[in-house]
Amino acid sequence: MNIKKKTTSKLLIILVAMLTLTMISAHNKGETVVTNAQALSTKKIGWGIKRNDNHQQPDLGKTNKELLEKNNGIAIGNSVDKNIYLTFDEGYEAGYTEQILSTLKENNVKATFFITAHYLNTQPDLVKQMIDEGHIVGNHTVNHKSMPTLSDEQINSEVMELHKSIYEKFGYEMKYIRPPMGEFSEKSISVTNSLGYKTVMWSFAYEDWNENKQPEEQNAKKKIIDNVHNGEIMLLHGNSKTNTNILGDIIKEIKSMGYEFKSLDEFKK
Repeated sequence: MNIKKKTTSKLLIILVAMLTLTMISAHNKGETVVTNAQALSTKKIGWGIKRNDNHQQPDLGKTNKELLEKNNGIAIGNSVDKNIYLTFDEGYEAGYTEQILSTLKENNVKATFFITAHYLNTQPDLVKQMIDEGHIVGNHTVNHKSMPTLSDEQINSEVMELHKSIYEKFGYEMKYIRPPMGEFSEKSISVTNSLGYKTVMWSFAYEDWNENKQPEEQNAKKKIIDNVHNGEIMLLHGNSKTNTNILGDIIKEIKSMGYEFKSLDEFKK
């Protein structure tokens, strides 16, 4: 028994020594030693969905959904509960958020607002109002750059500088992130997950972000209502005049259909 233990110990010492020599050799040659983190793909993934227009959950893409969930991310709730999770992306203020907040308050709905550093720096009073009124404020990064194009250090900076700023201003600690433009990679989502952030994508969105090409209100209402589904994470943009004008009607109609608006903190897989 003792001989076996000694033999095993010697083998372990030899293996460690060989690995160390390999790494030293690679370093001296200027080669990169690949670690598990470095081996993750940096290939850009653009989040997309295939809508059904019949109140059934949309197709989110099996591979992308699995990668998201593997890294603690979410895009849709379960298919049983009639829950809707309302989210807004706020890269900058276009003059509509005050009305959006008023409508949410009137209808007793809590939402999540994903903001950038620019938004925080230019609209601190609105951010404070979001927090004070019980909404969630999420991280949309400092500069709204495509995450897959950034190094690990740059991702850390884009996420944690904003995290630190909002904590210093309001004592508020963010925990949800939406990658700018809906773009991520296996590596970038792994990095944000390691920073303690839950990535939040969506199961409904539409072309509402272009202020110079706003959708017609009745068409927008129909598109939103036709696509309401169980577990929906709804993405709307806060710079949309159309969204602002129809928000109250949409909330009332969705509630009349038997759905409930829930906070991301109440999310059910």
